[in-house]
Amino acid sequence: SYVNGYSLSNENLGAKHVQNPTKEKENWKMKVLLMALLIVLLIISFAIAAHAQKELWRELDRRFRMLYEEGQYTEAEHVGKKELTIAEKTFEPDHPNVAQSLNNLALLYQTQGRYDESEPLFKRALAIYEKAFGKNHPDVATTCDSMAGLYRQIGKEDEAENLEARARKIRSNL
Repeated sequence: SYVNGYSLSNENLGAKHVQNPTKEKENWKMKVLLMALLIVLLIISFAIAAHAQKELWRELDRRFRMLYEEGQYTEAEHVGKKELTIAEKTFEPDHPNVAQSLNNLALLYQTQGRYDESEPLFKRALAIYEKAFGKNHPDVATTCDSMAGLYRQIGKEDEAENLEARARKIRSNL
């Protein structure tokens, strides 16, 4: 017979109490169920956090564009850098949203005459768009045009003409 989960048979009297095997099995099942529940809760919390980060990136992108259009460049730069940081943490390194954030900052720096800072951002954005979408995508053409504008401003006419020609060719094939 069992009392409080322990066997009271003659064999076990005076020996260590042995837990009821049925109860052990129930405890094991409960532990497995609790672990499964914990894993599901962790997955859900990660999914919620990832969604929140994506929404934050969208909001920062919208805010950057608004500030840029209003000519509030100092604040736009602050928001743009934060946007890029969130994009790099939230998305894959070669995700188009990272390229968009890079392109935003590159355009801002170009507008401010910070050409040395602008060019590498354009180049990185272009490489990401090419990898993500292929070499003949409209976003590739737009970035080529933006870089061409930069190159014209700094006197790299040949590079500018090549990029403009590439952008025209991409658009003519759409």
